[in-house]
Amino acid sequence: QVELVESGGGLVQPGGSLRLSCAASGLTFSSYAMGWYRQAAGKEREFVSSLSMSGANTYYEDSVKGRFTISRDNAKNTVYLQMDNLKPEDTAVYFCAYGAIVPGGFKRFGSWGQGTQVIVSA
Repeated sequence: QVELVESGGGLVQPGGSLRLSCAASGLTFSSYAMGWYRQAAGKEREFVSSLSMSGANTYYEDSVKGRFTISRDNAKNTVYLQMDNLKPEDTAVYFCAYGAIVPGGFKRFGSWGQGTQVIVSA
């Protein structure tokens, strides 16, 4: 059974940084693309970023380009999301996902983890 455990969220001031981590188990981690999504209160969950199995190819939603960096450590079965210059509109619960890079985007497999809350506020 695949398990995804997100961590690293918290309260940060605008302009600050956070690094999210997602530890995956129950799958051959290096065989899957990985991604991050977020869901703000009262809104639908949205795609944030993804990267290929090797980590060589990355993709970002327009509003986070230049501020967020996705990376992975296949030896640790972990994917990261470095978030810099955070804005109040980045406030959301962040979820990681495993799947595949497909034409036009990222195809997610399996269930969601519990997510990690990020609050950007002065």
